[in-house]
This record gives sequence, C-alpha cells and structure tokens, in this order.
Amino acid sequence: MWLAFFGAAILIAVSPGAGAIQSMATGLTHGVRRGYWSIIGLEIGLMLQLTLVAVGLGAAVSNSILAFTIIKWVGVAYLAYLAVRQWRTAAVDLRTQVDRVVAGGRASLVARGFLVNATNPKGLLFFLAVMPQFVVPTAPLLPQYVAIGVTMVAVDLVVMGLYTGLAVRLLTWLRTPRQQTVLNRVFSGLFATAAVVLSLLRRGPATI
Repeated sequence: MWLAFFGAAILIAVSPGAGAIQSMATGLTHGVRRGYWSIIGLEIGLMLQLTLVAVGLGAAVSNSILAFTIIKWVGVAYLAYLAVRQWRTAAVDLRTQVDRVVAGGRASLVARGFLVNATNPKGLLFFLAVMPQFVVPTAPLLPQYVAIGVTMVAVDLVVMGLYTGLAVRLLTWLRTPRQQTVLNRVFSGLFATAAVVLSLLRRGPATI
C-alpha cells in the first residue's frame, strides 16, 4: 500500500501546478540554494493541509460553501498578485543575481511558498479524495498519517528541487533583457492561468 501511495505521490508532485510554477520562478531569480527556502514554505503549506484533513477540518471546509469560497478566492488573489509581480519584474543580469540576498531574506521566500500551498483548496480536496484509499481504518491512524506526510514531503522536495534546477538551467541562454522579459511574461501567464484554474474549482462532496 505504501508503494502505491509513493507512486501516486510522484505523479501528483510532477503534475504542473502553482507549486511548480512558484519553484521555477524562484529558481530563475534566486538560484537553487535560495529557491529551496521557497520549497520549504511549500512543504509547510502542504503539511498544514494534511493536518487539517487528519483532524477532520478538511471535511468541514469541503462541506462549507463559505469557508471553501473564502480560501479559494484568497488563493486566486495571491496567484494573481504573483502574476502581476512577475510581469513587472525588471530585466537584470540574472547570472550575477542568483545568489543575491532578497528583500525580506529567507523568511520572505518561505512565506511566499507557504501561501501558495496554504491558500489552495485543491490540496485539501486531493487529500480528502485520495488519502482515505491508503489508510487502514482498523490500524492506528497517527503512524499512517506520519508515513503519508513524510512520503509526500520527501517526494515534493525532490520534484520541486528539479523544477527549480530546470529554471536555473534557463539562465544559460538568458543573455539579453528581451529574453528575460519574455520569460518573465511566460511565468506571469502561468501564474495567471493557475489563478483562473483555481477560480473554476468547485466544492465537491467530502469523502471522509
């Protein structure tokens, strides 16, 4: 059963989403080492959602139109903000900027990653729909939730790190301001697309 969940976790992590976009955008502007602070924030947000589902709050949110709508539109607004921010990013020599200290430092990167996952109710719906299939109700639940959480975080750390590294590889051909501007606009469009997709997300019935 764990191997089955491990495979599902890989497929879910590899599937492009707001987290992958955030990882690539951060890797592009801050490099792999600093990009991992954003990834840590993503994992904290992921664990928050898993914890909410584990204690039963996820089902309550899924069943509450108001709570679901509030969380969803906060997520949409934040992704839209990231889209605008990426669009307005000035073209610089990124190859000399990947190790620079960003405004707000590491805490800012962690917070940015956390907000991307914490304000995305799609994660809650995923845990509600998928996690029960890998939980044995007659066995102690806490060790199972811990195993699920550790597996998800381990897989996501690797996959998001690969997305961050992929973005850093793009630096090898970003030699002109025009190329940098085009890529910033592409990432801006991806954030905006993620916001639209999230806005279309509908509340489904709770499964646990």
